[in-house]
Amino acid sequence: MDESPRLKKQKIAEKGQEKVDWKKWKAERKEETKKLKEATFLKTLEKQKKKQREEEEEEKKKQLQEEEIKRRGRPYTVSVALPGSVLDNAQSPELRTYLAGQIARACAVFCVDEVVVFDEQGDDTKSVVGEFKGIGKKGEACVQLARILQYLECPQYLRKSFFPKHQDLQFAGLLNPLDSPHHMRMDEESEFREGVVLDRPCKPGKGSFVNCGMRKEVQIDRQLQAGLRVTVRLDKSQNPESRVQKGRVVAPHVPRTESGHYWGYSVRLASCLSKVFTECSFKEGYDLTIGTSERGSRVDSVTLSPFKHALIVFGGLQGLEASVDTDQNLDVTDPSILFDHYLNTCPNQGSRTIRTEEAILITLSALRLKIETAV
Repeated sequence: MDESPRLKKQKIAEKGQEKVDWKKWKAERKEETKKLKEATFLKTLEKQKKKQREEEEEEKKKQLQEEEIKRRGRPYTVSVALPGSVLDNAQSPELRTYLAGQIARACAVFCVDEVVVFDEQGDDTKSVVGEFKGIGKKGEACVQLARILQYLECPQYLRKSFFPKHQDLQFAGLLNPLDSPHHMRMDEESEFREGVVLDRPCKPGKGSFVNCGMRKEVQIDRQLQAGLRVTVRLDKSQNPESRVQKGRVVAPHVPRTESGHYWGYSVRLASCLSKVFTECSFKEGYDLTIGTSERGSRVDSVTLSPFKHALIVFGGLQGLEASVDTDQNLDVTDPSILFDHYLNTCPNQGSRTIRTEEAILITLSALRLKIETAV
């Protein structure tokens, strides 16, 4: 059937209406696109703000951790220097060894970080390799004292790796142990441990194996030479079924600076008194030096200034004056010139002489609170 003119007109009107709708649709589409772009922009902006907030929170978290580390850790060090000739005052090898053990115990009890053994005679003694040739030999007392101090500081499970049988250590097994925090038991849990790198093959890039005195060996993150002593931070998340434990090598000072643990002392040999200062193991040097003598000022009235590395020097049988006189590098006669403080730590003493091992205990006890207040 042919369509009526009326119907044709209606269809033409509808087509025109469609054209008007198309323009409207186009405008609506444009508006939707604009809104979509705005929404995308707002979403991106929100993501950036969220990321910024997370970074700020992470930064605050790091700052809190650093503050916690500063609060828990110990940033300063205390070093002790004494002449090796103190062993010459002992009458037998057994007493020499026991005297060295007393010095080691005193240093460990008061958290000494470094022990410097210097030679009053000015002989060039720099190595602990060799044999002890008898009482009274120049320099040999320094070597023996340093060797015994190192032996006692080393954790028991590492001693076989670092200390072969030696005449200097003949009676060291009879000494009282230091029992310092880094002398761990086999099943004792700790964040840090001392260990020795083992001579075991390891895949490239997989680090090395370390004996840390545990039932399992520790695999560290670095390839190191076998026989090296290392400080290891054990990973907190360990798989109990794993054949080895995981850990990372850290600097020896990290347990002290981050967790406040006392982590033993290092031992250094100096050929004379002046080398105690000039061959300092810290880059910044000693910023607080204290000499001890019965001719010094009373310790009760002294106030220590803030410091990072303190050095306390003890004399031998003849005092620090004898060490100054025999040191060819020093042009002074008065030892007090060498130190920031020259102290008498035991005024009104009841004995004519105070032995060096006694002076260490007396002095460190008298200075303990002053050191804590200064830092």
